[in-house]
Amino acid sequence: MHPSQALFQDQLPPSFLPVCDHYAGSEKLMRKSMLTQSELGPIFDITFDCEDGAATGNEAEHAKLVATLLNSEENKFQRIGVRVHDIENRFFEQDLTTIIGAAADKLAYLVLPKVEDARQVSAAIAKINQLSQGHGRPSIPIHVLIETHSALADVHQIAALPQIECLSFGIMDFVSSHFGAIPSNAMRSPGQFTHPLIMRAKLEIAAACHRYGKTPSHNVTTEFKDSAIVSGDATRAIMECAYTRMWSIHPNQIKPIIKALSPRSAEINEAITILGAAQQQQWGPIQINGRLHDRASYRHYWLLLKKAQMAQITLPENAQHFL
Repeated sequence: MHPSQALFQDQLPPSFLPVCDHYAGSEKLMRKSMLTQSELGPIFDITFDCEDGAATGNEAEHAKLVATLLNSEENKFQRIGVRVHDIENRFFEQDLTTIIGAAADKLAYLVLPKVEDARQVSAAIAKINQLSQGHGRPSIPIHVLIETHSALADVHQIAALPQIECLSFGIMDFVSSHFGAIPSNAMRSPGQFTHPLIMRAKLEIAAACHRYGKTPSHNVTTEFKDSAIVSGDATRAIMECAYTRMWSIHPNQIKPIIKALSPRSAEINEAITILGAAQQQQWGPIQINGRLHDRASYRHYWLLLKKAQMAQITLPENAQHFL
């Protein structure tokens, strides 16, 4: 039996997304990000930004530009999403009407910022579905930014919504919502990994995502000149907080994030050895090098191979039949 059938009979399989989500707002940066994606392949997603990317007074034209770029030949892999204005903003429905109306079949996902609770997200999804169905697409995957007190309090209910694919932590807005009670150094390392309220928020989001098979996406790193800092933040995000995806806000951050969040060769070789032995035993318990393994660990190692495949890591021939 194939691992995708044998290992998830009693468990919700997780969603699979590229490990890096690169944000771009201006036309210059959006076009540059598309060029980079065409060169590297779909190993990272691009999010066009209508919320912070549009200049005041230019919101309508910016949404039209986003739709034009989504429909262009430069969108080779259909792995570009859009962050629209927040649900209570007067430009929210304008963004949806313009972008879905012109490029419903090209959208990888839509990002909803500054949400308050699951009820509000559900209402937004209903509006999005109404528009997308009118343009021939049953539904569009939804990503949600968790950056308010109320959204964090309702994070499990938000993650449980079927159309949700990913939850991201908006650290800047979350810190500022405490009106100075959290110091500004908690927006960056090392403070973001030591302040208890920040870590609580990160862990709650990650736990909700893993409970419902969604992808947790780690917040931005504001440093972009020192790749070691970016790589260090990404490594801590996965090792200490269980995040499997991370924002990039500068082209220099893309490769360090992908490298840090992708499996290492030693992990891949170990996974192949364990899965090969497990398949010979019809996915029953085995022991390798004095350690016991069963379906719980098989799931871990099979998912590791899936992540390597998504990162376009060249895998040995004996790994291909697992995928």
